[in-house]
Amino acid sequence: MNDIILLKQGEIILKGLNRREFENKLIDNIKRRLGELGKFNIYALQSTIYAEPLEELDMEAALQAAKTVFGAFSVMRAAGCEKDKEKIVETVINYLGDEINAAKTFKVESKRADKQFPMSSIELSQYVGGEIHNKFPHLKPDMHNPELLINVEIRELAAYVHGPATRGAGGLPVGSGGRMVTLLSGGIDSPVASYMIAKRGVQLIPIHFYSFPYTSVKAKEKVITLAKELTRYCGKLKIELVPFTKISEEIREKCPEGLITVIMRRFMMRIAERLARDNGCTALVTGDNLGQVASQTAEALAVSEQCVNIPVFRPLIAFDKRDIVDMAREIGTFETSILPFEDCCTVFTPKRPKTKPKLDEVEVAEMNLDIETLVEEALTQRERIDCK
Repeated sequence: MNDIILLKQGEIILKGLNRREFENKLIDNIKRRLGELGKFNIYALQSTIYAEPLEELDMEAALQAAKTVFGAFSVMRAAGCEKDKEKIVETVINYLGDEINAAKTFKVESKRADKQFPMSSIELSQYVGGEIHNKFPHLKPDMHNPELLINVEIRELAAYVHGPATRGAGGLPVGSGGRMVTLLSGGIDSPVASYMIAKRGVQLIPIHFYSFPYTSVKAKEKVITLAKELTRYCGKLKIELVPFTKISEEIREKCPEGLITVIMRRFMMRIAERLARDNGCTALVTGDNLGQVASQTAEALAVSEQCVNIPVFRPLIAFDKRDIVDMAREIGTFETSILPFEDCCTVFTPKRPKTKPKLDEVEVAEMNLDIETLVEEALTQRERIDCK
């Protein structure tokens, strides 16, 4: 009996002539992710990725790791055997024996990808189901709502037996959708936005702005932790930490109070755009959510991005906060995000921010600032940290 992990491709199967490029990227990502746990032989056949262990290792941990790789629609741990009906029944009993003994009802579903196999899918299901019922009389067939679903797949190299498939991460393989800079704060929203855009195959470069001593070292460490938590989905990340204290103080001293936040955000956009162009990125990503705070009104968002010449993507723009929190819990960033360490925007938030700023008044206010020098100084002093 050969213990193996099967990953079924999702959207990749809809690709045309470049499908192989997506598939190869998915295989590379699976190799990197599972390589942390041991040696695997990983290959693709018939829209399925096979991860076959080459040594004794923790297969349950490997299964959990495989579920975080973007590009796989479903993931399952399976047992391989000869394409022989008796061997298949034997494998079902040996591999799923505990589940069979615990269940009261069952169903067998078969898929025959190898059309040379002498039995049809229905015939194989009936045979395996009959044999299992004879050997386990307590187990009753239920075609509609079984406690245990036994899957049998006849594929090119072997037959495979497994229980219900578990949901994979879905989306497209990271690295197949280009590169983007994501603005990563210490809040709930931006890690979720980063996760969602990475799910579309985008390789991310996170950037974080901090204002020491107004914000603590703990606030910076919190964001680094968030970046590390995202690596289980996004792969290795290099986070850019940009000092923002001088810029914030200049804006507070020389600009109208009501425009402080929107001008700060425009500086962040400018710096992020510079990093994007230096790293071959095509767009910026933010965690903005329409109407959530004063700086995220339609007018404020428009003014914030009118200082850059690069697309700005906002995956969460129409989400309810409850939905964002639920997703943060699901991907494992929520508990870190709610740690009580403020970011630079929160510290310098004015008492009465303008919710409908005008571009011309913002540009007039910015004439009091040496924009190019401030941006260049911040970029020169930035710090890069590898997150794994």
